[in-house]
Amino acid sequence: MFCGEFLRQAERYANEGLHPRVITDGFDIARDETVKFLDEFKVNFAAKNMVADRDLLRCIASTSLNTKLDRELAEKITDAVVDAIQCIYPAAEDGTENEEQARPIDLNMVEIMTMQRKMGTDSRFVNGIVLDHGGRHPDMPTVLTNCHIMTCNVTFEYEKTEVQSGFFYSNAEEREKLVESERKWLDERCKHVIEFKRKVCKEGESFVMINQKGIDPLSLDIFAKEGILCLRRAKRRNMERLTLACGGSPIHSVEDLDPSMLGWAGKVSEVTLGEDKFTFVEECKRPKSCTLLLQGPNIHTIEQITDAVRDGLRAVKNAIEDKALVPGAGAFEIAAAMNLRNNVSKRVKGRAKLGVDAYAEALLIIPKTLAENSGFDVQECILKLNDERESTGLAVGLDVSSGDPIIPADEGIWDNVRVKRQCLYLSTVLAIQLLLVDEVMRAGKNRGKPPAEADNGGMEM
Repeated sequence: MFCGEFLRQAERYANEGLHPRVITDGFDIARDETVKFLDEFKVNFAAKNMVADRDLLRCIASTSLNTKLDRELAEKITDAVVDAIQCIYPAAEDGTENEEQARPIDLNMVEIMTMQRKMGTDSRFVNGIVLDHGGRHPDMPTVLTNCHIMTCNVTFEYEKTEVQSGFFYSNAEEREKLVESERKWLDERCKHVIEFKRKVCKEGESFVMINQKGIDPLSLDIFAKEGILCLRRAKRRNMERLTLACGGSPIHSVEDLDPSMLGWAGKVSEVTLGEDKFTFVEECKRPKSCTLLLQGPNIHTIEQITDAVRDGLRAVKNAIEDKALVPGAGAFEIAAAMNLRNNVSKRVKGRAKLGVDAYAEALLIIPKTLAENSGFDVQECILKLNDERESTGLAVGLDVSSGDPIIPADEGIWDNVRVKRQCLYLSTVLAIQLLLVDEVMRAGKNRGKPPAEADNGGMEM
């Protein structure tokens, strides 16, 4: 929108004979002054205060999501987005900056999982991990509370030998002895896990084992009799997230088990949705990873929600990292355009002043579009906003419900500083390149010609 409006405003002057280079010089001056004004106009916050202020985070996420989803769904997703950010980037209890806040926000720690079922409003935040598989034994419990989570990479099934070998026996008794000797080391491993479970589990506590490798049916039966929920052949990505969400560390040997290597989850449940089984590992104490479970009746709805969620997460992340916000609803554009006209344009000499005026007029495309899309008279709304800004000096924006000026900060309408800055830079550069494309083409035609011929060609053109 910015780029197109810059070109449209420049066309007015170009049609009157003004050279594009003069217009672009004015654009450069106006852009630098507008970016400088943005740093003065923004509202600064302390990062630690922003993370602790849930209402402010909701306003930031809501501003992004309400432009992409209907109101009811946007409210639901807003809470989920804020929960996810506060989960992976928690605020310190004493209000100071803690170790978690010293590191950058990694949105990859928020797992976005989609399911084509029910309605979009059934999407929710999961304080933990959702695994896309369940237990493999019918007698294993499906719902456990106060769970010790053991994440391991240990095999509980026969392994193929690295060298070619085989069993040779002459009767059934010898075969049974061979099978029994092979089974013995697996039973020893199962025994180690069961003894460890009895040692760490107190009354009312449960034990869950999630293994990256396989577990054979006999081992599953042993664990099921002990009341242990076992998940086998878990994905490596899920194993990494489990230790981040539940705590603990991966176990690679059952001989050196220690309680400090276990994670914790308040609830582990196996849920069957259609023909698929899912395991919800929830209510983690201090998770560093979480899941956003997005649901919808069709692929289009799910993709729409997914894109909106990613935008909402980035909006909150940008605000925390910038430690500042810009009032939305067109407030910045109104104030920046007025600053260019009243202050900058008076300081600029020569024809470049026309480029500054064109830039100022182009900035108003944002409030104009808001007014037009809301069904109000565009010029009347712009006049109201300008009058209110001049009389009060406050950051005023457009109320899309009534068409009257509002204070966006009071209504919780915020934009990202880095997004505004990037829009100004990119749109101005693109507009300037397009305006100067004639000079680029002329230079290309003259390239390689003798100087005299190039000069003559330039004069002819």
